[in-house]
Amino acid sequence: MKLTLTQQITLDGVIQAPGGPEEDPSDGFPHGGWSFPFFDEELGAYNAELLGRADAYLLGRRTYDIFAAYWPLRTDPADTIAGPLNSRPKYVASRTLKSADWAGTQIIGGSDLVKDVTALKERPGGELQIHGSAALAAFLLGHGLIDTVRLLTCPVVLGTGKRLFTDRVLPATFRLAESRAFAKGVVFSTYELAGRPTYGTFE
Repeated sequence: MKLTLTQQITLDGVIQAPGGPEEDPSDGFPHGGWSFPFFDEELGAYNAELLGRADAYLLGRRTYDIFAAYWPLRTDPADTIAGPLNSRPKYVASRTLKSADWAGTQIIGGSDLVKDVTALKERPGGELQIHGSAALAAFLLGHGLIDTVRLLTCPVVLGTGKRLFTDRVLPATFRLAESRAFAKGVVFSTYELAGRPTYGTFE
């Protein structure tokens, strides 16, 4: 399977707590819920369509807890988000989670997360999707395991907060595969991993 990451991000690269203040208030982050003003029905439908492409989902512990507290309660199989999330395999990366009640969930990463994720990628199928899961995403970028990055860039600058691309990630180039702008200013861009950077000079 191809490992894909979908992430909401600000113009200055912040990814912390886009959906609400309770998602991740660590380090006193005061801007939780910053993406809400930029979403509309068209963007929501497009995001749901992409989520529906997954054969399975890979989530960090915090994101898993948020999803598992909400989506299993949405039982309509025709729901374009709840349907896929509830019916397809889910893998949660955690060293501390002992059990997972959400149907179809398996805990991985107890001793060697890189090995476990590599094994998942080697299984047949289309997409293994990560949504949010900032710490997990940064870790996997640092090991060169993410094949596709989908960024929902919102027209806002926050100045503080956790960022996706840090000095822990591996240098890499990406190919722009798709880009779409939405009415409230969000640009949804899909980048495919294209290898190591190359360098030159304008002199």
